[in-house]
Amino acid sequence: MPQLLGGVLPFVVMIGVFYLLVLLPENKRKKKYSSMLNELKVNDEVLTRGGIVGKVINLKEDYIILESGPDRARFKVVKNGIADILNKEEEEQENK
Repeated sequence: MPQLLGGVLPFVVMIGVFYLLVLLPENKRKKKYSSMLNELKVNDEVLTRGGIVGKVINLKEDYIILESGPDRARFKVVKNGIADILNKEEEEQENK
């Protein structure tokens, strides 16, 4: 019995450490990202994963329409293509 416990215990500890160091932070990041996408609204300035900065013109269930550049070019982007909301920090400072 002690031999079995001595062989299994390191694996159990490794799985626990892996969970604490990798899976918990990843789940927290996913929740934060999905809440950011749910809080997206028209006229928000966003940065796409491709590096395009634009203003949200229209919101649909799976995608958004961005307007960017001096020519006001419009792009249809999947919601998961949004990396960050840029004007979020400005709104938080105004609310204080």
